[in-house]
Amino acid sequence: MTTHSIDTTSISYRDAGVDIEAGDALIEQIKPFAKRTMRPEVLAGIGGFGSLFEMPKKYKNPVLVSGTDGVGTKLKLAFELNKHDTVGIDLVAMSVNDILVQGAEPLFFLDYFACGKLEVGTAAQVIKGIAEGCEQSGCALVGGETAEMPGMYPAGEYDLAGFAVGCVDKENIINGTTIGPGDVVIGLASSGAHSNGYSLIRKLIEKSGIDFESDFHGRPFKDVVMAPTRIYVKPLLLLISTLPVKGMAHITGGGITENIPRVLPAGLTAEIKKDSWAMPALFSWLQAQGNVADREMYKTFNCGIGMAVIVAEEHAAAALELLRDAGETAFHIGHIRTQQAGEAPTIVV
Repeated sequence: MTTHSIDTTSISYRDAGVDIEAGDALIEQIKPFAKRTMRPEVLAGIGGFGSLFEMPKKYKNPVLVSGTDGVGTKLKLAFELNKHDTVGIDLVAMSVNDILVQGAEPLFFLDYFACGKLEVGTAAQVIKGIAEGCEQSGCALVGGETAEMPGMYPAGEYDLAGFAVGCVDKENIINGTTIGPGDVVIGLASSGAHSNGYSLIRKLIEKSGIDFESDFHGRPFKDVVMAPTRIYVKPLLLLISTLPVKGMAHITGGGITENIPRVLPAGLTAEIKKDSWAMPALFSWLQAQGNVADREMYKTFNCGIGMAVIVAEEHAAAALELLRDAGETAFHIGHIRTQQAGEAPTIVV
């Protein structure tokens, strides 16, 4: 296995069977990308066994928020297409968007890349994408583990995991406790299917027989289905520093109807208006290919909404304006009301 502490020149290698030459080549390729993600809190000269990060001075009562995730079976399409330049962005996005919803600023990120035999070109593409995701979210890529385990993975395949740590002042933690009837739900557009639902997506692609190179509404289908997960960190950090935000939900596995309830107090329902945004063509295609009912679509996919933000009604217009000015496509997609007997905590009408 190769342990890389990217911000230093001191790299340690363990296990006699590792290809040291390949490991050295990988480190040299990824250093320039990782260097662009550095923050002043990263301490240099830390050696190869761990990375040191100094707590930013701006926090008065800091609480660390951590998250870990992978990319799921979207990797199977990356292998099939030999397209590895975007899954690293997916990896970062899944973790930093998760810790963001509690109001945390992502500080640093570590990756775990495991394969049967290290292919330097492939690994470098993946880690370059990880560095790109870290740049987009403003967090430092401080290190990671490149594990070479013969016999564990088929040739050309690998697995990914990522670990993000962020920080929020204790009094600024966003936990949904102040959400109440009359509050507004704002939806931020997704960039595609993100990194969820790909077991079903792959089945529907196989069933359809679609050519990955074929035109799909002006883009090659492979680029649409492999579009990296959108990272919402910088616009939403700006929003929560400007206006009171009561709750946020990252729309991942479980879709809209199973993620928004995670931030709602008991006794409330989020009523989402499906006509308040246009479902992207990819989801309409998936629904048609699998004859999937609307209810199942909204509990499986993000259906075009990658993040939900809940604010008081008096702040909704300003929040929408700020988010749109920051480059997001944002919609007023619903409101919070008292839950009726037997009603689900989130419904799409």
